[in-house]
Amino acid sequence: MDALTFSVPGPPVPQPRPKVSTWGGRGRAYVEARHPIHAYRQAITLRAGMAAKASRWAVEAGPVQLEVEAVFERPPSHRTKSGLSRSAKQFPPRADWDNLGKGVADAITDAGAVWHDDDQVVDGRVRKRYAEAGEAARTIVTVRRLVDAQPGTS
Repeated sequence: MDALTFSVPGPPVPQPRPKVSTWGGRGRAYVEARHPIHAYRQAITLRAGMAAKASRWAVEAGPVQLEVEAVFERPPSHRTKSGLSRSAKQFPPRADWDNLGKGVADAITDAGAVWHDDDQVVDGRVRKRYAEAGEAARTIVTVRRLVDAQPGTS
């Protein structure tokens, strides 16, 4: 199998910037314990592991491509009784695309079932969009193996 796809229900959560504090004279970076990124990453880790097991995905050291599709719920202000308001934006303005990808890649690394480390991602893409009518907010993840061509062997 050269591709693995799984979906994580619920709103996508971008990886936040860590806060910094000092303790015992040393600086430490952390993300608050109640931040939603923790539950989101745990859900991704679980889904990645389940998908890898179900498809008999073998962890390899080669390069991979990562695609993340972040599907956000439309805010109520975008809707009118007759459909979308004229002022409704086409694309979600919040959540930096790179922070969405970072949280997903780190959670997949935590799973240990898809790749050894996210430094294996040599091609990455993050798309964000609003959900269509009747569609739920979620994150769709696809990992593809790439051929690791050695220089001078083509």
